[in-house]
Amino acid sequence: MKTHPPGNSAKNKPIDVIRDGSLKATIWENDSENGVIYSTTLARTYHANDGSLKDAHSFSGSELLRIAELARQAYATVAAHRRDHAPEPEPQHEESLTDAYHNAL
Repeated sequence: MKTHPPGNSAKNKPIDVIRDGSLKATIWENDSENGVIYSTTLARTYHANDGSLKDAHSFSGSELLRIAELARQAYATVAAHRRDHAPEPEPQHEESLTDAYHNAL
């Protein structure tokens, strides 16, 4: 049975998965009443006794630096995604010198 982070339904797929061997950072995008929220889950994938793949969310000391690097990469990915999907700013009407003169009178 596949589980999803809180707030993620089975229909919601991650926008990216960054891997380093058995370690991974999964990036999720969720809509909320306050706009889009990004979250990241960090996990270590392993084979269970029955042969199925499982995720653990605890890490050994030797994995911590790799997890930190995955977190840094996830941060950069989310920042780029926000930048690439930001709404276009509305064009600003620049007042001509003539309009400014007339408005000042």
